[in-house]
Amino acid sequence: MSHIIEATNLHAWYGSSHILHGIDLQISRGETIGLLGRNGMGKSTLIRTVLGHVKQRDGQIRLFGQDKSKAKPHEIARLGVAYVPEGRGVFPNLTVHENLVMAARPSATGRNDWSYDKVLQTFPRLKERISNLGGQLSGGEQQMLSIGRALMTHPELIILDEATEGLAPLIVEEIWRVIGEIRASGIATLIVDRNYHKVLANSDRALVLQKGLSVMQGEAAAIANDPKLASYLGV
Repeated sequence: MSHIIEATNLHAWYGSSHILHGIDLQISRGETIGLLGRNGMGKSTLIRTVLGHVKQRDGQIRLFGQDKSKAKPHEIARLGVAYVPEGRGVFPNLTVHENLVMAARPSATGRNDWSYDKVLQTFPRLKERISNLGGQLSGGEQQMLSIGRALMTHPELIILDEATEGLAPLIVEEIWRVIGEIRASGIATLIVDRNYHKVLANSDRALVLQKGLSVMQGEAAAIANDPKLASYLGV
């Protein structure tokens, strides 16, 4: 199984604040990784470091076997890594249709299993709102749009940062259903979510951060049953 991401000894800073302390992260093709930890422990910083958003970084980042330690975010996106950020990032002045098609592009490997029609079939609410502006959608609809837009880039890896944050329970269930579909379609996934039970149940492996350090890493089922997990998550 070839690696999409091989990140070793990652360090990251915001100004003089040293946030990540020697993190290793590997994600293989088709694999789902859960990233866990309390708020402020470095989860989003790890994602943003791998994607090239954090400029003060050190360590090696290899994507699809290529050294991308100094790559810019758009270069990483073009390799087939899609990012659904916390806060969704929907274009408020574009319609649902425009938000979706502006991101559409063929896969570097010829993958075409998340077409425009497939996205609308997966998210019927978006089809109903197809002419609405992004800014007119509810939070849940914006989240669906953000995920659908990411899928239309036909990524090899999709990163979901707090995809269910602040959403109504029915919408949350819908998002988890779609995450299951994404896994089944063979796209690798990195999931950050507060519901650690759901994350572990939907992941192959997991990584737990505390104060920018990797404190647990391994098979998701083993981590779910480890009594130390509760102390790291504050539950």
